[in-house]
Amino acid sequence: MAEPRGDEPVAVPRTIKQGIDFVYVDPQMSTVARRKQKPQNWLQRLFNPAANRRGAPNPLFDQLAQGLQQYQASWGRLPQTKIPAGAALKRGSTGKRVALLRTRLGLSGSGGYDDQLAQAVSSYQAVHGLGNPDGIAGKATIASLNRGSTYFARRIAINMERAYRLPAIRAFDRYVVVDSGAAEVYYFNRDRMADKMRVVVGAPKTKTPIMAVLMRNARVDPYWNVPPELVRSLTAKKVGEMGLSYFKDFHYEVLSDWGPNARIIDPKTVNWKGIASGKVKPTVHVRQLPGPWNSMRNMKFEMPNDFGIYLHDTPHDELFAQDERHLSNGCVRLEDYKRFAGWVFGYVPQSQNGLEAKVDLPRPVPVYMTYLTVAATANGVTFRPDIYGFDALAMPQMFGGSTEVATALDGTDLS
Repeated sequence: MAEPRGDEPVAVPRTIKQGIDFVYVDPQMSTVARRKQKPQNWLQRLFNPAANRRGAPNPLFDQLAQGLQQYQASWGRLPQTKIPAGAALKRGSTGKRVALLRTRLGLSGSGGYDDQLAQAVSSYQAVHGLGNPDGIAGKATIASLNRGSTYFARRIAINMERAYRLPAIRAFDRYVVVDSGAAEVYYFNRDRMADKMRVVVGAPKTKTPIMAVLMRNARVDPYWNVPPELVRSLTAKKVGEMGLSYFKDFHYEVLSDWGPNARIIDPKTVNWKGIASGKVKPTVHVRQLPGPWNSMRNMKFEMPNDFGIYLHDTPHDELFAQDERHLSNGCVRLEDYKRFAGWVFGYVPQSQNGLEAKVDLPRPVPVYMTYLTVAATANGVTFRPDIYGFDALAMPQMFGGSTEVATALDGTDLS
């Protein structure tokens, strides 16, 4: 029997490059997704429709492509004037740095830090993901302006590359996209977004990886199977602190092993002290019973992959009200599991006796897990923080160390 893993994700090895490529692709999806592929320089190809129209890319790609053109036509055409570091600039400020800031944002160099400049700064902050757009040019805003439009155009291109790897038009009747950049999930019916909801995704230390997988079944009223390493570092430690009442108080049971014929055993027959010290290898199977206390609560949506990632319900509904939802160990927590189940199954499966039940989907549903740090808007794009640092990793993958000027067919300087 394979080494038991339990229900916690496995970290992506550092030897595997993240940033653009899928780190895992289900073998049955190899014709519609690839683990590695050479990225394209969309800054050069975007303005040549014949170069990138084969296979009609995903709608999210088209939206970002339009957003890039709008970004270049607005922010990209402004003077790329550098502004020296210094104190925050705000209404009433004067001096050379204010004049440079005005020039950088396309205004006359004279006029001081007036309402017009404050509005221009606020608009820049709103587009470039700088938190509350307060119209004050502080350290972060000045640093962002000094990066220049090239940096942000390249970030849009990186996100276009990720979106290009999502399902092409007519690849599937329906599919799911988990966007760990936005901490949202989108469901597509015939290439149109049918619905979306908030999710909780991996924290920066336990990132949700970029993958293409098949969701095959769900477990209603699931157990939470504690991984052997956590049996040592968590369960045995808790027993040492709280005694054997820990199991009853927190709704756990102990099985003799991980095999199909395992039997429930009395926790007092296990050498928890030896397990906690590392001298005894934990061979028992510890699992948390189904119920509102369970970390997966009512349903777990399974999709076999190398990293133990899945979608599930959660008892912590309060987290979905937060804007920052990069909080999990890598798995994806759903805001409304019933709505999601209703879409993938056509109904909401129920268990008959409150015990775990496996329910197969009518047919497997493709799930593409990506990471988008740029969102298309009616007027261009907005940028999100690069929480995972994947954009920084993707820069050399997409553009290398080159600073060569790329010029669009319409003459726009894209360097």
